[in-house]
Amino acid sequence: MSEISELPFQTLIDALLDEDTPINPGYLIHLSDLEGEELTLFLETWPRLPLGRRQTLMEDLHELGSADALLSFEKIGRNVILDEDPQIRLLAVQILREFEERNLILMYLQLLKSDPAAEVRAESASGLGQFVYLGEIDRLPAETLEEIEDRLLHVFHHDQAVLVRCRALESVGYSNRSEVAKLIESAFNSDDHELMTSALIAMGRSMDSHWETSILSMLNNTRPSIRAEAARAAGEIEIEDALSTLIELTTDSEEYVRSAAIWSLSEIGGERARQSLEKLFQESDDDREADFLESALDHIAFTDGMQPSPLLDFPTDTPEDELLEMLISQETSTESDGNGSFNANQNFGDGEYLDDAQFDDEDEGFQD
Repeated sequence: MSEISELPFQTLIDALLDEDTPINPGYLIHLSDLEGEELTLFLETWPRLPLGRRQTLMEDLHELGSADALLSFEKIGRNVILDEDPQIRLLAVQILREFEERNLILMYLQLLKSDPAAEVRAESASGLGQFVYLGEIDRLPAETLEEIEDRLLHVFHHDQAVLVRCRALESVGYSNRSEVAKLIESAFNSDDHELMTSALIAMGRSMDSHWETSILSMLNNTRPSIRAEAARAAGEIEIEDALSTLIELTTDSEEYVRSAAIWSLSEIGGERARQSLEKLFQESDDDREADFLESALDHIAFTDGMQPSPLLDFPTDTPEDELLEMLISQETSTESDGNGSFNANQNFGDGEYLDDAQFDDEDEGFQD
């Protein structure tokens, strides 16, 4: 580990360029918080990497950043977000969604407006959701919030991809604008189960008890995705009438439905919910599930204003070791040659971000 921690940056670059050898997962942590000459060298190297290797690298960085909040690949994400490959653009947005910097808003708005890949537009719409929420709690200027809401509403009405419309609805679900409730109701009553699922997500995010009856009606739906989002929404709105069904859903055949039900019980709180979670914890023979249940019990203690008490002692893991093991265990994807899609002539100076001028909504507004 000491050899990896003292790794010269040029050694990492050489390893990236060695197409015949899988990248040592331990090297990747050195791509966190790049700046100055190291960032410049990485960006100069980027277009020389085969497409498959670039895609795999971005996937690994996304997983690392999601697993460890101390690692930041923000600068890489910002600088490859205009890559010609849609998968790399998608992964760049996913990496950047871990951050709340306001200067990301313009990037998301432009990608949502004009990116040719529906998946990238959808991910950008999702990324805007956190800023709608920040606007609703007065941590964003009102005019900025309105601009974001306008774009999301426009996309919901006009984008031809259902995936993009769904993500736009979910994000605007945080908004208290009067027209949003009508959109949620329309999507909920549609025959499209994807729109119905997104409507349930938006209901939960609205924190509006008006939706209680609709949410309760979907808890036993035959589609797991709808059951899961109904369960999650029930917790966000703290629907006490959902307790019995949520307890039943903790034994659902689908893991993500069980997880949604467990966490919602912790959000609703109360003695009955706590006893159900404690019983599940005592009966669990799966370490990962037990860990999640312990987190839920800690959360319900917070919800109910109680002092949480540890029910199970887990060994203290070294985050860096866990990340390395996670990546080492993965099979390295077959890396295929691809045309370098990064603009090598683009001047980023000493590790600067992409200039906002490249996202040219300044004079256009949202007139399509």
